[in-house]
Amino acid sequence: MSAQDRAEDLFRQAYAAQMEGQLDRAIELYRRSIEAHPTAEAHTFLGWTHSFMGRYDAAIEECKRAIEVDPEFGNPYNDIGAYLIELGRHDEAIPWLRRAMKAHRYDPRHYPHFNLSRIYAHRFEYDRAIRELQRAIALEPGYTLALRELSRLNAKLN
Repeated sequence: MSAQDRAEDLFRQAYAAQMEGQLDRAIELYRRSIEAHPTAEAHTFLGWTHSFMGRYDAAIEECKRAIEVDPEFGNPYNDIGAYLIELGRHDEAIPWLRRAMKAHRYDPRHYPHFNLSRIYAHRFEYDRAIRELQRAIALEPGYTLALRELSRLNAKLN
């Protein structure tokens, strides 16, 4: 088995452990995956696991490592923005979310728009928040959280 195949197998095991709530086990497996063959995904998901445990600083560091491995992978940019929001560091989050929006290798493009809307809503900048929610919904029409938040903000303005 190649190092890359071993890393992928460990990554799958780590993800399964994470989804089962076995967070310490997931962390161990993600680290072993990274040791076998570092990937942006493994660093990002290791960070995500840390975030489940409230360890946002560790999560941010793993996302920065993911970016070093693959600067075109958008997930860690959005995740850093989301973690900074959780830490109340809204101004710091904005550039990370903007970078997520521009990343070439990034599928859930609606997330950074939703997260940016959270910042604007927190600042009572409802028009800007609504615009970001509309962008999120344009990218993912069935995104329930964005639809609910858009409805809530529109109700505030009416």
